[in-house]
Amino acid sequence: MKLNKSPLFVSGLPRSGSTLMCQLLGMHPEIYSTGHSSPLAASLKKIRSGFSEDHFMMAQLDVDFDLGYQRIHNAMIGFINGWQAETDKPWVADKNRGWLADLDLLKTLVPDFKMLVCVRQPDQILGSIESRHKKTALIDFPDNMANMTPYQRADKLFADQGVVGGPLQLIQAMQDQDQKTQSQLFYVVFEDLMSRPVEVMQNIYQWLGLDNLIFDANQLPVKAHESDSYYRFKYPHKTHKQIAPPKAHQVPLRILKEVKDKYAWFYQTFYPGML
Repeated sequence: MKLNKSPLFVSGLPRSGSTLMCQLLGMHPEIYSTGHSSPLAASLKKIRSGFSEDHFMMAQLDVDFDLGYQRIHNAMIGFINGWQAETDKPWVADKNRGWLADLDLLKTLVPDFKMLVCVRQPDQILGSIESRHKKTALIDFPDNMANMTPYQRADKLFADQGVVGGPLQLIQAMQDQDQKTQSQLFYVVFEDLMSRPVEVMQNIYQWLGLDNLIFDANQLPVKAHESDSYYRFKYPHKTHKQIAPPKAHQVPLRILKEVKDKYAWFYQTFYPGML
Protein backbone atom coordinates (compact mmCIF):
# COMPACT_ATOMS: atom_id res chain seq x y z
CA MET A 1 0.00 0.00 0.00
CA LYS A 2 1.25 3.48 -0.89
CA LEU A 3 0.46 7.01 0.19
CA ASN A 4 -2.06 8.84 -1.95
CA LYS A 5 -0.47 12.22 -1.25
CA SER A 6 2.89 13.61 -0.20
CA PRO A 7 2.92 14.68 3.46
CA LEU A 8 5.06 17.72 4.23
CA PHE A 9 6.02 17.53 7.89
CA VAL A 10 6.48 20.84 9.73
CA SER A 11 8.32 20.71 13.02
CA GLY A 12 11.01 22.49 15.00
CA LEU A 13 11.44 24.66 18.06
CA PRO A 14 8.57 26.42 19.84
CA ARG A 15 7.98 30.11 19.03
CA SER A 16 9.98 29.69 15.81
CA GLY A 17 7.47 30.42 13.07
CA SER A 18 5.79 27.07 12.37
CA THR A 19 2.34 28.69 12.47
CA LEU A 20 3.43 31.35 10.00
CA MET A 21 5.11 28.68 7.88
CA CYS A 22 1.85 26.72 7.59
CA GLN A 23 -0.01 29.94 6.78
CA LEU A 24 2.39 30.63 3.90
CA LEU A 25 2.41 27.02 2.69
CA GLY A 26 -1.37 27.09 2.43
CA MET A 27 -1.17 29.87 -0.16
CA HIS A 28 0.40 27.54 -2.71
CA PRO A 29 -2.17 25.87 -4.99
CA GLU A 30 -0.53 22.45 -4.61
CA ILE A 31 -0.24 22.45 -0.79
CA TYR A 32 -3.08 21.82 1.65
CA SER A 33 -2.42 23.34 5.06
CA THR A 34 -4.91 23.89 7.89
CA GLY A 35 -2.21 25.42 10.08
CA HIS A 36 -3.25 23.53 13.20
CA SER A 37 -1.00 21.22 15.20
CA SER A 38 -1.86 17.71 14.05
CA PRO A 39 -2.47 14.57 16.15
CA LEU A 40 -1.16 12.36 13.33
CA ALA A 41 2.29 11.83 14.87
CA ALA A 42 0.85 10.78 18.24
CA SER A 43 -1.81 8.63 16.55
CA LEU A 44 0.74 6.64 14.57
CA LYS A 45 2.74 5.99 17.73
CA LYS A 46 -0.42 4.80 19.47
CA ILE A 47 -1.11 2.45 16.58
CA ARG A 48 2.43 1.09 16.88
CA SER A 49 2.02 0.68 20.62
CA GLY A 50 -1.36 -0.99 20.20
CA PHE A 51 -0.01 -3.60 17.80
CA SER A 52 3.09 -4.12 19.95
CA GLU A 53 0.97 -4.88 23.02
CA ASP A 54 -1.55 -7.09 21.22
CA HIS A 55 -1.00 -10.80 21.92
CA PHE A 56 -2.79 -11.89 18.74
CA MET A 57 -0.59 -9.62 16.64
CA MET A 58 2.54 -10.98 18.30
CA ALA A 59 1.30 -14.53 17.70
CA GLN A 60 0.83 -13.79 13.99
CA LEU A 61 4.33 -12.36 13.81
CA ASP A 62 5.65 -15.60 15.35
CA VAL A 63 4.05 -17.60 12.55
CA ASP A 64 4.67 -15.27 9.58
CA PHE A 65 6.61 -12.17 10.51
CA ASP A 66 6.78 -10.71 7.00
CA LEU A 67 3.02 -10.91 6.48
CA GLY A 68 2.21 -9.53 9.92
CA TYR A 69 4.72 -6.71 9.60
CA GLN A 70 3.34 -5.80 6.16
CA ARG A 71 -0.16 -5.65 7.68
CA ILE A 72 1.07 -3.19 10.32
CA HIS A 73 2.68 -1.12 7.58
CA ASN A 74 -0.50 -1.18 5.49
CA ALA A 75 -2.62 -0.18 8.49
CA MET A 76 -0.46 2.88 9.18
CA ILE A 77 -0.36 3.92 5.52
CA GLY A 78 -4.14 3.48 5.37
CA PHE A 79 -4.52 5.68 8.45
CA ILE A 80 -2.41 8.45 6.88
CA ASN A 81 -4.39 8.22 3.63
CA GLY A 82 -7.63 8.47 5.56
CA TRP A 83 -6.35 11.42 7.57
CA GLN A 84 -5.50 13.32 4.38
CA ALA A 85 -8.57 12.29 2.37
CA GLU A 86 -10.40 15.65 2.53
CA THR A 87 -8.20 17.31 -0.10
CA ASP A 88 -7.20 16.62 -3.69
CA LYS A 89 -4.04 18.68 -3.45
CA PRO A 90 -0.86 16.59 -3.90
CA TRP A 91 0.94 17.94 -0.81
CA VAL A 92 -0.45 18.04 2.73
CA ALA A 93 1.33 20.02 5.47
CA ASP A 94 1.26 18.29 8.86
CA LYS A 95 2.55 20.35 11.79
CA ASN A 96 3.72 18.83 15.05
CA ARG A 97 6.93 19.25 17.06
CA GLY A 98 6.71 15.52 17.78
CA TRP A 99 7.93 14.72 14.27
CA LEU A 100 11.45 15.61 15.40
CA ALA A 101 11.56 12.38 17.41
CA ASP A 102 10.05 10.22 14.68
CA LEU A 103 12.66 10.06 11.93
CA ASP A 104 12.92 6.25 12.10
CA LEU A 105 9.14 5.94 11.80
CA LEU A 106 9.05 8.37 8.89
CA LYS A 107 11.91 6.65 7.08
CA THR A 108 9.96 3.39 7.22
CA LEU A 109 6.52 4.72 6.27
CA VAL A 110 7.54 7.62 4.00
CA PRO A 111 11.06 6.89 2.68
CA ASP A 112 11.09 10.12 0.63
CA PHE A 113 9.58 12.28 3.38
CA LYS A 114 10.20 16.02 3.47
CA MET A 115 10.40 17.95 6.74
CA LEU A 116 10.62 21.67 7.42
CA VAL A 117 12.43 22.30 10.70
CA CYS A 118 11.78 25.77 12.13
CA VAL A 119 14.63 27.16 14.24
CA ARG A 120 15.23 30.41 16.12
CA GLN A 121 17.87 31.85 18.43
CA PRO A 122 17.25 30.00 21.73
CA ASP A 123 17.65 33.18 23.79
CA GLN A 124 14.96 34.90 21.70
CA ILE A 125 12.64 31.93 22.17
CA LEU A 126 13.07 32.40 25.90
CA GLY A 127 12.51 36.14 25.54
CA SER A 128 9.32 35.51 23.58
CA ILE A 129 7.98 33.16 26.26
CA GLU A 130 8.85 35.61 29.05
CA SER A 131 7.23 38.47 27.14
CA ARG A 132 4.05 36.47 26.72
CA HIS A 133 4.05 35.50 30.39
CA LYS A 134 4.11 39.17 31.42
CA LYS A 135 0.89 39.66 29.43
CA THR A 136 -0.77 36.61 30.99
CA ALA A 137 0.74 36.56 34.49
CA LEU A 138 -2.64 35.81 36.10
CA ILE A 139 -2.69 32.40 34.37
CA ASP A 140 -0.19 29.64 35.13
CA PHE A 141 1.86 27.68 32.57
CA PRO A 142 0.74 24.13 31.69
CA ASP A 143 3.75 22.91 33.69
CA ASN A 144 3.24 25.32 36.62
CA MET A 145 6.13 27.73 36.07
CA ALA A 146 4.37 30.99 36.90
CA ASN A 147 5.75 31.19 40.45
CA MET A 148 9.34 30.53 39.35
CA THR A 149 11.98 33.18 38.83
CA PRO A 150 12.97 33.88 35.20
CA TYR A 151 16.20 31.95 35.84
CA GLN A 152 14.30 28.95 37.21
CA ARG A 153 11.92 29.03 34.23
CA ALA A 154 14.85 29.16 31.83
CA ASP A 155 16.47 26.23 33.63
CA LYS A 156 13.29 24.16 33.27
CA LEU A 157 12.56 25.23 29.68
CA PHE A 158 16.10 24.37 28.55
CA ALA A 159 16.39 21.10 30.45
CA ASP A 160 17.06 18.10 28.22
CA GLN A 161 13.36 17.15 28.37
CA GLY A 162 12.12 20.74 28.56
CA VAL A 163 9.81 22.55 26.15
CA VAL A 164 12.80 24.13 24.41
CA GLY A 165 15.65 21.86 25.49
CA GLY A 166 13.94 18.66 24.32
CA PRO A 167 13.55 19.78 20.68
CA LEU A 168 17.07 21.22 20.75
CA GLN A 169 18.43 17.81 21.74
CA LEU A 170 16.55 16.22 18.84
CA ILE A 171 17.80 18.81 16.35
CA GLN A 172 21.34 18.14 17.54
CA ALA A 173 20.81 14.42 16.93
CA MET A 174 19.60 15.24 13.42
CA GLN A 175 23.07 16.51 12.59
CA ASP A 176 24.31 12.89 12.81
CA GLN A 177 21.87 11.62 10.16
CA ASP A 178 23.14 10.25 6.84
CA GLN A 179 23.42 12.45 3.77
CA LYS A 180 20.13 11.27 2.21
CA THR A 181 18.19 12.09 5.35
CA GLN A 182 19.89 15.47 5.61
CA SER A 183 18.71 16.27 2.09
CA GLN A 184 15.13 15.61 3.22
CA LEU A 185 15.36 18.23 5.99
CA PHE A 186 15.00 21.95 5.32
CA TYR A 187 15.91 24.22 8.21
CA VAL A 188 13.84 27.41 8.23
CA VAL A 189 15.62 30.13 10.20
CA PHE A 190 13.00 32.30 11.91
CA GLU A 191 14.88 35.55 11.43
CA ASP A 192 15.25 34.88 7.69
CA LEU A 193 11.58 33.97 7.34
CA MET A 194 10.53 37.20 9.06
CA SER A 195 12.87 39.47 7.11
CA ARG A 196 12.87 37.73 3.69
CA PRO A 197 9.68 35.63 3.54
CA VAL A 198 9.30 35.59 -0.25
CA GLU A 199 12.90 34.49 -0.77
CA VAL A 200 12.68 31.78 1.89
CA MET A 201 9.45 30.41 0.44
CA GLN A 202 10.92 30.41 -3.06
CA ASN A 203 13.76 28.24 -1.76
CA ILE A 204 11.24 25.88 -0.16
CA TYR A 205 9.17 25.60 -3.35
CA GLN A 206 12.32 24.80 -5.30
CA TRP A 207 13.33 22.18 -2.70
CA LEU A 208 9.89 20.57 -3.04
CA GLY A 209 10.00 20.69 -6.84
CA LEU A 210 6.98 23.00 -7.03
CA ASP A 211 6.30 26.00 -9.22
CA ASN A 212 7.24 29.31 -7.68
CA LEU A 213 4.59 31.52 -6.09
CA ILE A 214 5.02 35.26 -5.64
CA PHE A 215 2.96 36.69 -2.79
CA ASP A 216 2.57 39.97 -0.96
CA ALA A 217 3.87 39.63 2.60
CA ASN A 218 1.58 42.52 3.58
CA GLN A 219 -1.59 40.87 2.27
CA LEU A 220 -1.75 37.38 3.72
CA PRO A 221 -4.89 35.27 4.19
CA VAL A 222 -5.67 34.95 7.90
CA LYS A 223 -6.49 31.47 9.20
CA ALA A 224 -8.37 30.46 12.33
CA HIS A 225 -5.79 30.01 15.09
CA GLU A 226 -5.40 27.03 17.36
CA SER A 227 -7.09 26.69 20.72
CA ASP A 228 -4.54 28.55 22.80
CA SER A 229 -6.27 27.63 26.05
CA TYR A 230 -4.51 24.25 25.68
CA TYR A 231 -1.22 26.13 26.10
CA ARG A 232 -2.67 28.37 28.86
CA PHE A 233 -2.27 31.29 26.43
CA LYS A 234 1.51 31.23 26.96
CA TYR A 235 2.30 30.07 23.42
CA PRO A 236 -0.10 31.91 21.03
CA HIS A 237 -0.74 30.71 17.47
CA LYS A 238 -2.53 33.59 15.76
CA THR A 239 -1.97 34.43 12.11
CA HIS A 240 -1.78 37.98 10.77
CA LYS A 241 -2.34 39.80 7.49
CA GLN A 242 1.24 40.95 7.28
CA ILE A 243 4.65 39.82 8.40
CA ALA A 244 6.26 42.15 10.93
CA PRO A 245 9.61 41.04 12.42
CA PRO A 246 9.40 41.21 16.22
CA LYS A 247 11.65 43.44 18.26
CA ALA A 248 14.62 41.75 19.88
CA HIS A 249 13.86 40.51 23.40
CA GLN A 250 16.17 41.51 26.21
CA VAL A 251 17.40 38.47 28.13
CA PRO A 252 19.34 38.81 31.43
CA LEU A 253 23.07 38.47 30.74
CA ARG A 254 23.55 35.61 33.19
CA ILE A 255 20.82 33.57 31.47
CA LEU A 256 22.03 34.56 28.01
CA LYS A 257 25.56 33.37 28.75
CA GLU A 258 24.41 30.00 30.06
CA VAL A 259 22.09 29.43 27.08
CA LYS A 260 24.83 30.29 24.58
CA ASP A 261 27.36 28.14 26.41
CA LYS A 262 25.07 25.11 26.59
CA TYR A 263 23.93 25.39 22.99
CA ALA A 264 27.10 26.69 21.37
CA TRP A 265 26.75 24.00 18.67
CA PHE A 266 23.34 25.41 17.71
CA TYR A 267 24.59 28.98 17.34
CA GLN A 268 27.62 27.78 15.39
CA THR A 269 25.38 25.77 13.06
CA PHE A 270 22.59 28.26 12.41
CA TYR A 271 23.96 31.60 13.63
CA PRO A 272 27.70 31.55 12.93
CA GLY A 273 29.53 34.55 14.31
CA MET A 274 27.04 35.27 17.11
CA LEU A 275 29.03 33.66 19.93
